[in-house]
Amino acid sequence: MKEVDDFYENSKLPFKETLFALSEIILRQDKEITNVLKYGMPFFCYKKKMFCYLWIHKKLNQPYMGIVEGKYFDESFLIQENRSRMKIFLFDPQKDLPLQEIELIIQKAINLYKTGIVKV
Repeated sequence: MKEVDDFYENSKLPFKETLFALSEIILRQDKEITNVLKYGMPFFCYKKKMFCYLWIHKKLNQPYMGIVEGKYFDESFLIQENRSRMKIFLFDPQKDLPLQEIELIIQKAINLYKTGIVKV
């Protein structure tokens, strides 16, 4: 079993199901996406270039998807906080995941690499 699989297995409820579902959604968006453990958290790479990750917001106690190149996005549901480059997408583990918004953001993030805005 890979280290990243251990991350999901060892995650606490109610976050475990949300994080696992998010990973499945992200991975099915493109065959070039891989999931690796970096800095103790699951990162998703497109052609070996990190583009998003999953984590738990310490203050808000909510799972989120971090978008590495979030500065290129202006969707109202993404939060900048004190980050200069990244933005996050918070999720309520008690609610259904907003699949359409998640897929939109993942496709936009991948397109940054495909179009050369961000170098692969």
